[in-house]
Amino acid sequence: MERRGSVAEVNLHGLTEAEAKRQLEQFLSRADAGLKEVVVIHGYNNGQVLRDMVRLRLKHPRISAKLISLNPGATRLLLK
Repeated sequence: MERRGSVAEVNLHGLTEAEAKRQLEQFLSRADAGLKEVVVIHGYNNGQVLRDMVRLRLKHPRISAKLISLNPGATRLLLK
């Protein structure tokens, strides 16, 4: 995880879908109120499972919107 101001980047490469979902949910639950955006790096060549989990199945009360990035291997999560 890398953070710059109100934006954090989380890299999910090498994780299973269950591990990635658990890691993201824990991260979002522990994140302070100053965090406004999370850029999730899930990959795109072999990252379809992770991409679909983030874009379709990941639910958390802190997420206000999911934005598809110009980079096909990343998804932006806007937080409440």
